[in-house]
Amino acid sequence: MATRKVIIAGAGGRDFHNFNCVYRDNPGEKVVAFTATQIPGIDQRRYPPELAGPFYPEGIDIVPEEQLDALIDEHDIDEVVLSYSDLPFEYVMTFASRVIAAGADFKLIGARKTLIKSKVPVISVCAVRTGCGKSQTTRKIAGFLTEAGKRVVAIRHPMPYGNLAKQRVQRFADLSDLDKHECTIEELEEYEPLINAGVIVMAGVDYAAILAEAEKEADIVLWDGGNNDLPFYKPDYEIVVADPLRLGHEQTYYPGASNVLRADCVVINKAETAGAVDVATLRDTIRRMNPDAVIIEAASPLMVEDGDKIRGQRVLCVEDGPTLTHGGMKYGAAYLAARRYGAAEIVDPRPFAVGDLKGVFEKYSHLDSVLPAVGYGDDQVKDLAATIRAVDCDMVLIGTPIDLRRIIDIGKPTLRVLYDLQEIGDPTLESVLKERGFFGG
Repeated sequence: MATRKVIIAGAGGRDFHNFNCVYRDNPGEKVVAFTATQIPGIDQRRYPPELAGPFYPEGIDIVPEEQLDALIDEHDIDEVVLSYSDLPFEYVMTFASRVIAAGADFKLIGARKTLIKSKVPVISVCAVRTGCGKSQTTRKIAGFLTEAGKRVVAIRHPMPYGNLAKQRVQRFADLSDLDKHECTIEELEEYEPLINAGVIVMAGVDYAAILAEAEKEADIVLWDGGNNDLPFYKPDYEIVVADPLRLGHEQTYYPGASNVLRADCVVINKAETAGAVDVATLRDTIRRMNPDAVIIEAASPLMVEDGDKIRGQRVLCVEDGPTLTHGGMKYGAAYLAARRYGAAEIVDPRPFAVGDLKGVFEKYSHLDSVLPAVGYGDDQVKDLAATIRAVDCDMVLIGTPIDLRRIIDIGKPTLRVLYDLQEIGDPTLESVLKERGFFGG
């Protein structure tokens, strides 16, 4: 039988995991290339031979997704596998139509082939969309499990934007490890709050190898999902966070809708910000989609240091990058704090954008009042810092999960906006996990 030629279309995460699980040791299918989108600088690189395995002694090219049609034609590709997330259904089928028109088959890989089985219990936290509140949900669960004496290792969805061979298995036990692994702002936002809470974090590229290391020191593995992707490990309990501020997306985004259908528990977050009608509508939709799922309502209340200082000020709101970009939100915690505490003006950052930030605003044209804290590399971090310093404002509100003042010289008065998950009524995450036996005897 002839070897089938495959292209994996991705964004530096799920694509590598799909390859490792399904194609790396499969002589009947040859991955000709990865195509890349979403993440600056991930293309024009190579998936290294140390990770690609014996069938790929030279590694595998990573090329811009814009070249997909030409690659299909040049290499007579049999199959294109879509392997990135947080996509509207219309995008998925538009992409499929493009692939089919170019002459190849289109494929999505189901969860069964890519869920690695763990020797220790796994709780997964995934979502309907980027920015629903996975991170604070993960922190909440890690906190009460740790207090109960459980050794928790949080394994984070991949963000390997540097040297992939060096990033095969990463372990973060203290803040010095963040510098050791040359973490981007996006990585810092996910890892630093957990490390500060005393939780070991692991991540990287080869998630079978990562799990093998985590099992050596964990009573429970906590899968901390990225975007709205499916988990990489077979969960013993599957928690999915939904967002009433983006009502309807639980039915129309890939693979967020699959997460809802799979969930043991759905957390409806941001109940304090969304209207009661939208929360009730989302609850009804989840009930229809997954009648067996436990539903928990929760809020992410804002905590602002010296919030009264915001009143009457012209403020720049700096927000979590992926929530605004991949997640499609127009605002975040800093914007809400500015409104709540009476800012005189929320300054539009677009006229002050420097370097790569100009391209970010062009690509994500829905943004007009807030600045996404993008920082996938040193150049973007420098552009972010220069943009913040250039904005004509009285004060900067930082709504990112990490304190940007630690890594950027802002040069203006700043206040930080914090938020954590707070369940409303019963059941709670702690009660449902106790009922499922995660606290032991």
